[in-house]
Amino acid sequence: MTPLTLQSTKKMVSGYEIPVVGFGVYQTPPDLTSTVTLKALDSGYRHIDSATHYHNEAECAQAIHASGLPRKEVFYTSKVPITHMSYEKAKEAIQESLAAAGCLGYIDLMLLHAPYGGKIGRLGAWRALVEAQKTGKIRSLGVSNYGIQHLEELEEYIRSGAGGEISVGQYEIHPWCAREDIVGWLRERNVVVEAYSPLVQAKRMKEPVLRALAEKYGKSEAQVLVRWSLQKGYVPLPKSVTESRIVENSQVFDFELSGEDMRRLQTAEYAPVCWDPARDSKL
Repeated sequence: MTPLTLQSTKKMVSGYEIPVVGFGVYQTPPDLTSTVTLKALDSGYRHIDSATHYHNEAECAQAIHASGLPRKEVFYTSKVPITHMSYEKAKEAIQESLAAAGCLGYIDLMLLHAPYGGKIGRLGAWRALVEAQKTGKIRSLGVSNYGIQHLEELEEYIRSGAGGEISVGQYEIHPWCAREDIVGWLRERNVVVEAYSPLVQAKRMKEPVLRALAEKYGKSEAQVLVRWSLQKGYVPLPKSVTESRIVENSQVFDFELSGEDMRRLQTAEYAPVCWDPARDSKL
């Protein structure tokens, strides 16, 4: 088996490849986004994860363009915001995201950010994505924060002839928010699972087991968490605006957590640090 690197990829059901680690820019101020994204690309990242809601799509695109890397070597993601979960509004959001990413020519992956808008709105937004995919301006489609009931609703719609395929499911996932039910559903269908907030927004760095493993492997707690995510088969999306940490978070390919240590990181807790639409019974 070929050892993983920062440029390693997974094949999605769409047929395209997605790099195994992404650089997240959630809550990164627009005036910092270009700088930190360029640093990430210079450090070897080839996967940038943005969203309309982050208000920094254009800055991400500018950094990718300014990096001088061939366009085909950088994977760029954006998302339809929860305010645009209907057919017509999603079409508007997609056009706005494509305009922001204008210098890139296309968006590699577009997700529905969360299952808002009611059934009609959700399915209408998906239809807008499928239409955009057919133009070639968006290559792969997916969802974020969808509960199993939303996933099954979408799967039924796709099977009814709506088209498209769920290539990626993106969720907050870490040892204190494992979402094994959703992960199981996605894996049965060969959907790539992305893990946002894999570092738990630094709120668990003092956990005794995490500190012990960091000491054992001579790595930071953050590196242990990113490595955990990789070994679970996820695509982690660590974020930072600190250059040294951007580099550090990518240096996770020279060690491997043992099976026993992976089990030590398992918890029965369900403690997300972000929003949790996947478990919102009102959606």
